[in-house]
Amino acid sequence: MVGSRNKPTLKLLLLPSMMAVSLMLSACQKEAASSENDTSQGAEAGEMTDSAVSEGLVSSMSHTSDESEPVELTTQDKLTTTLSHHRWTLVNAVDANEQPVAEFAKINSQVTLAFNQYQGQDTLSYSVGCNTISAGYQLKAHTLTTEEGMSTKMSCGELDVAENTLNTLMQGSSEFKIDQGDNPVLTQFTDDDVTLVWNGRLTAQAKYNSKGETVFWAVNSETLPCEAGNSEQCLQVKPITYNDQGIKTHEGQWRVFVGEIDGYQHDSKHEEVLRLQRYPLNIDELSETSEPTKDDTADEKYAYILDAVIESAVVE
Repeated sequence: MVGSRNKPTLKLLLLPSMMAVSLMLSACQKEAASSENDTSQGAEAGEMTDSAVSEGLVSSMSHTSDESEPVELTTQDKLTTTLSHHRWTLVNAVDANEQPVAEFAKINSQVTLAFNQYQGQDTLSYSVGCNTISAGYQLKAHTLTTEEGMSTKMSCGELDVAENTLNTLMQGSSEFKIDQGDNPVLTQFTDDDVTLVWNGRLTAQAKYNSKGETVFWAVNSETLPCEAGNSEQCLQVKPITYNDQGIKTHEGQWRVFVGEIDGYQHDSKHEEVLRLQRYPLNIDELSETSEPTKDDTADEKYAYILDAVIESAVVE
């Protein structure tokens, strides 16, 4: 908070009445003689005032122009941007003896890491494909310090051991380096002498340069042919609407979805409700051979990204 300053107080001195009268008489006597000089000085003062105003405007415009200049990102800012603009998937994990970490050997592709910002705080989230663990973090140069995490409470069965191992590795401090490129590689050296190698994939928000719209879809366990006479199978989906209290208020009609949901693996043994992020695609990016459609919600006009599976029921 900027501190307030005491403004100087203008003090008026009252002249004795005799002195005031004397000054008034003197002024009257000099009025005629100074009239011509006043006119000349007034003109000069006017010119000086106009010049000062002009200089002030130029100075103000120059100052405004300086403020509008783009601010160059620091190395730290660029690093943070790279981390947060990608979703990281584990590709390799080895211990101090260069031996594979057994807990991740068969599940590398489902071990994920993401850097986010929530309510002004830098956070990261990680998962082995069951619970999602979130924790605050600090980044200084190439040192990552992670606070104690908070997790959802699902029972993960065989994944419990892998989840506990990942949580232990992510806690505390670790060093890392990034190999930049279209598919950047993040190498993390934990204080447990384990090396984790992550492959980065651009997030949907960074890729489509927009914030996604949240939609909810129910997905049927059974698929249907995408088109008549075509053996290719497509998902059956229907839109779900919830109110602000999370209560389901409307269900649409089942339809065939001709497209893909990034991050979703269909399971024919479960009926599921998905929370998705939907991003409008640039029309120029669509294939010129695509047939025009009057439906503004046509599947090919959007990219769909899985946010979470919020309901799952076994098909009887």
